Parts: sequence; C-alpha cells; structure tokens
Amino acid sequence: MLVLVVNAGSSSLKSQLIETDGKLTVMKCIAEKVGTDQAFMNVSFAPEFQKTRYNVAGKTVEQCLAKLLEVMVEDIESPISNLNQIDAVGNRIVAGGEYFTRSVVIDAQARENLAKCEELAPLHNPPADACIDMLREMLPETPQVAVFDTAFHATMPPKAYMYPLPMEYYEKYHIRRYGAHGTSHRYAAQQAANLLGRPLRDLGLITCHLGNGGSITAVNHGKSIDTTMGFTPLEGLMMGTRSGSIDPAIITYIMRREGKSFDEMDAILNRESGILGVSGKSGDMRDALAAAAGGDERAKLAIEMYVYRVQKAIGSYYAAMTRTDAVVMTAGIGENSAELRELIFDGLAHMGMILDKERNQVEGAIGMNRIISIDDSPIKICVVTADEEIRIARETDNLVSQL
Repeated sequence: MLVLVVNAGSSSLKSQLIETDGKLTVMKCIAEKVGTDQAFMNVSFAPEFQKTRYNVAGKTVEQCLAKLLEVMVEDIESPISNLNQIDAVGNRIVAGGEYFTRSVVIDAQARENLAKCEELAPLHNPPADACIDMLREMLPETPQVAVFDTAFHATMPPKAYMYPLPMEYYEKYHIRRYGAHGTSHRYAAQQAANLLGRPLRDLGLITCHLGNGGSITAVNHGKSIDTTMGFTPLEGLMMGTRSGSIDPAIITYIMRREGKSFDEMDAILNRESGILGVSGKSGDMRDALAAAAGGDERAKLAIEMYVYRVQKAIGSYYAAMTRTDAVVMTAGIGENSAELRELIFDGLAHMGMILDKERNQVEGAIGMNRIISIDDSPIKICVVTADEEIRIARETDNLVSQL
C-alpha cells in the first residue's frame, strides 16, 4: 500500500510517501518556519534523495501540503504522476482527548470529534485538521486515518492521569492528563528493546522525546504508565517556546498586573517562553548552544534550566517504575545533540545511568540506533532515531486494509 504520511506542526510540515509492503520510503518532505517570510520546503525522492528547496514564504501548513502534492505530480523523479495513485493518507494528530484511544479511519463522526479536540493542542491540532480537510477536497476517494499521540498514553492509571481538582471538572469537561508524542515513545521503546535483545514486555524503560517540544514517558512492560505532558502539551518539560510546568498562580498574577487577556497569556506560555523566553535569542536549542559557547549568559542559563528539568523528570520516573532497564533518547535534540546528552547524564550517573563519552561523541553515528552507555552501566542509555512516519504508515495500512 502506498501511504502518504502527513505530520503537521504549528510551524512545520513533515511528510513521507511510504510503500508499506516493503517498508520503503520513496519521498521525504520537510517544511520549516512555516508562516514566516523565511519559510522553505525541502522535497526529495528515492533512491538518491537529492533535496530540492522550494520557497513557501507566507504559506500556511495546509498550503505547503498542497504545494507538495503539486510537486509530487509534476517532478519527473516522483514515483507517482497522479494523486489517485496514493492508496491512503495517515495523519499524525497530537491530541485525541477521550474521544480517541486508538487510531481511526476519518469519517464524518470522527471529523466532528477532531474539532472538539483542538483546544487540547492549540498549536498542532488546528493545522492538522486543516490538512485533513484540504486532502478530502483534493482526494475525495482516498481514505484517511488519524493516528493519535495521546493514544499510547491511554494505559495510564487514574492516579497518573487525574488532577487534584474538584471532580466536577473531570466529569463536565474531561480535564485530565492525556500526554503527547505517544507515537514516538511507542516506537522508541520498541527500538530500544530490539537494541537490548529483549522482549518489550519484559522491560522498564524511560523514553525521552526531546525536540522543540519535549516529553518523557515511563514505559513499563510496553505500556505507558506516566508521561510529563498533561491536559495539553504545555505541561511538563521546558521546551523551545513553551514554559512547561510552572506555578499556576503565576498566570493569574501576570494577567492582573499586565492586563493580559486569556489569548495573550496563552500565546506567552506557548510561543514566547521556554528556551526562547529565557535566552531571548531563539527557541532552537542549536542557537542556544551556539550563543552559550560565545559567552551569552542567558543562553547558558536556558540550557542549565532545560537540562535540570530533564534530569528531574527522569529521576521521578525512576522512582515510579518497578525497575528501570534503560533510558532512551530520541527526536531532534535527544538523538542529535551529544553535548546535551552529556550534560543530562553527568547528573544521573549516581543512579546507574553511566554514559560512555566516546560512544556518545562518535561522528557519523547520527541516524543510527545504538547504546551509548558503558558496558557495565546498570541502566543502559540508548539513542533511537525518531521515525514516527513509518509507525503511522503501518497503522494506516492496518486500518485501511480492513475496510
């Protein structure tokens, strides 16, 4: 089955065209800085994957997807010449709330419930829904599937997902912790089990999805038992532009003192905080590291705060697990930044997570799943290359094949 995977973000679009029968990727696309004058989109096709760069300045995420579809039909290197050759579309959806605890084929009822989930992930769900609607117009006969980041966390027990609020708010509004990045955490856990040569059901793992957004999950016997993100992806770790967990009274304090509206405060917490807010430079960790290396004190502080919060989260899940066999690092920062991994695990060696600094720094290892702890580290440290797209393609194939 030829599946188009669509991973729509707040300011990015990642897409792959995957032949699921052979687990073969035949097209890759990434659009970054979407919505700005600097927006660009790189598209490449198998077998060489030579990137062609397109200017998509000012376009929305769904307009970038429309441009990609145009390129796929017109480029002579593309494996398709007609959009009808796409058998199915798999959409990554960040938040499914309590409406969706597993992947679904998108019908009218599912689309209606998707709209109800937009408040749970205001940066990600709306552009993803817009892509779904655009594809329904351009490919009306092609089935679409929604694969939810929250679904993996449906196994969390009530003690982990409930908030200590009056019960009426859960009963009326379903206010509880849902988590996110579930597709990535599930994939990282399985790949770590493969690295360790043991069944996932026998392992206790702490998976760390560290990118512009970040979350950490306790995976016990293959199931999520707790995760750092909550009712929305704003809870938990300090992130690129999100504050992560803070004293909730800060919000009302600032609103009263500054006269901020609800929407303005929401924008501050989601788009102006985190690495960007502390460093004053950028929400991109690469920029913060470069500034810190040049002596920028605010960038140094942002990195120290980020590392400290990751360490605390890992430590808290070590306490929550009945056993911990490995810590798994994945996503943009987790798999690509040897410097950040060293900073994080320098503070965790006393817990039995002992980094091999030479293995951690091996050049040319980016893109490879590997173990980077010393041989006799009581708890192994793994690096897994994020591949949410192949997981989404498999889920899509499975559901569409049953139609």
